[in-house]
Amino acid sequence: MKISTKGRYGLTAMVDIAINAISENVTIKSISERQDISEGYLEQIFSSLRKAGLVKSIKGSQGGYILGNSAINITIGDILRTLEGNLSVLGDEIKDEEVNMLQRCIKTKIWNQMDTSISSIVDSITLENLVIDYKKMADTSKSMYYI
Repeated sequence: MKISTKGRYGLTAMVDIAINAISENVTIKSISERQDISEGYLEQIFSSLRKAGLVKSIKGSQGGYILGNSAINITIGDILRTLEGNLSVLGDEIKDEEVNMLQRCIKTKIWNQMDTSISSIVDSITLENLVIDYKKMADTSKSMYYI
């Protein structure tokens, strides 16, 4: 499994909203400027995120986007599955009835366990976790000084 640019940029944009939507609705233009991601590409990503209910669009002159739910209730898995689809290391390529005993053994012992581990990780990290970690890193970098 390889996370595409769409998945990486979508995750970045969601964290950006979680950080910045506290004081105002976040526009695609502002995300584009802060994260150096094309507005057109963000529009495509946000179409998928909006359909999945992960973000809500606000119309009007003060419009933009807000999270569709609390940051503590949105996992990285929610975002990646919306943008990437199945997070399986092999996708749906191997069906038990189509493989021999050795291939089934490898699928059970390796591929399925990798899938379980990936799901466990992405489903245990929320947007709120990433916001907290980001703020800690930002505070640390502010307090560092160089000679």
